[in-house]
Amino acid sequence: MGDRQTVPELMGDNDVIDLLMRQHAMIRDLFDEAERASAGDRSEAFQRLVRLLAVHETAEEEIVHPYARHKINDGDAVVEDRLAEENEAKQLLLQMDKAGAEDPQFLTNLAMLRAVVLAHARSEERYEFAQLRAQTSKAERRAMAAGVKVAEALAPTHPHPGMESAIKNLLVGTPVAMMDRARDVIRQTIGR
Repeated sequence: MGDRQTVPELMGDNDVIDLLMRQHAMIRDLFDEAERASAGDRSEAFQRLVRLLAVHETAEEEIVHPYARHKINDGDAVVEDRLAEENEAKQLLLQMDKAGAEDPQFLTNLAMLRAVVLAHARSEERYEFAQLRAQTSKAERRAMAAGVKVAEALAPTHPHPGMESAIKNLLVGTPVAMMDRARDVIRQTIGR
């Protein structure tokens, strides 16, 4: 693990599909961490999960989905289905964020969120990512990966010493605020 997972220039994934699938694995790990966390540590573990989900989904919406709409068979329908799944997860995230990690229903809601997010990830991998890999060149996937790496740098699961406060300042507040800030950074980076 270590630096290779959290420093964009050291990440080995130069294919956007490999990178996003690795993020799906990291999201599963962060769900495990939030579920196992003691009551005192639960809020911080949940915030790391929320940051990665916010940045991951925003990167997909800004970089991957627009590409998929034009490159894969029935792209508009495939992307619309993924966006509907993402919206369901966002609504749950907003409810959980508002209630806080001290809410008696937190673990029940976290299990529901996990089920929704992991079902969404499986659908992406099966219906969107598989076709995207088949319908795009390595250069196209490498270019998309560069944009996703910029976004991922906003939400490392274990920030470098000295970077915690900068990341915390950028990605604080509600999940929607995090997504908005991530969207702004991504758009500036990819020139939109």
